Amino acid sequence: MKHKDRVYITSQNHGYAVDPKSLEGTGLEVTHINANDGTLEGMTHRDLPIFSVQYHPEACPGPRDTTFLFDDFVKILEAKR
Repeated sequence: MKHKDRVYITSQNHGYAVDPKSLEGTGLEVTHINANDGTLEGMTHRDLPIFSVQYHPEACPGPRDTTFLFDDFVKILEAKR
């Protein structure tokens, strides 16, 4: 999976994908792209504290490559206290 010009090893198993064109006008933007097939793997909202990924960041297929997502989630929670 590619995020901010870096490739991460992720665990995924899905048979569907979001069409990036369908995000137009929603406030959502693509943040992660599958390096193998080019499918959308993550998105975030420009104004709301919302993000999503379509892989398993907790699975640790790489050396805990995507644990930053959990840090980002905690920051969102702390900002809403």
